[in-house]
Amino acid sequence: MKDCCNIASDIAARHRRVLQVVLAINAAMFLIEFLAGLLAHSTALLADSVDMLGDAIVYGLWQGRGALLKGAIMAAFGGAVLVEVALKIARGLVPAADLMSAIGVVALAANASVLVFLWRHRSDDINMRSAWLCSRNDVIANAAVVLAAGGVALSGSAWPDIVVGLAIAALFSASAVEVIRKARRELHAVTAG
Repeated sequence: MKDCCNIASDIAARHRRVLQVVLAINAAMFLIEFLAGLLAHSTALLADSVDMLGDAIVYGLWQGRGALLKGAIMAAFGGAVLVEVALKIARGLVPAADLMSAIGVVALAANASVLVFLWRHRSDDINMRSAWLCSRNDVIANAAVVLAAGGVALSGSAWPDIVVGLAIAALFSASAVEVIRKARRELHAVTAG
C-alpha cells in the first residue's frame, strides 16, 4: 500500500512540473500575442492570446474556483474581441500580415512544444487529458492564425483575420459557458458535500 502512495505522489509531482512548464509557455505567449495583436490590429492574434491566458489560468489552478475565473475571463475577452472587430470594420483597418504571421508561427511552435510536454501524460487522468486536448486545439487555432495572415497578405483585406478571430472567439466563448457551468456544479457539490 505504501508503494501505491509513493507512485501516486510521484505522478502528481511529475504532473505539477509538466503543468508549470506549460503554464509558463502559455503565460508568455499570452503577453506576446496580445501585444502583437494590438500592434498588428489583428483580431485573430488577440483572440488566440485570450485562449492562451485561459489555458495559463487553468494550468495554474486546477480547481473549481480557477475554472470559474477562467470562464469569466474568457467570456469577457470574447466580448472584447467583438468590440475590436466592430472598431476594425468601422475604421477600415487591415492587420499587419507580416507581424501576424511571425507571431502566429511563434505561437504554433510554443503550443507544439506544449503538446510534446503533455504527450506522455495525456491519458494519465482527466486533468492531463483536458490539458492535452486544449493544447491540441490551440495548435489548430495557431495554424488558422497563420493561414489568416496569408489571406490578409494575399487579399489586402482584413476579412481573413476577422473571420478567424471571430471563429476563435466563438470557440472560447462557447467553452467559457461550459467551463462556468461545470465549475459552478463542482463548487456546489463541494459546498453541499
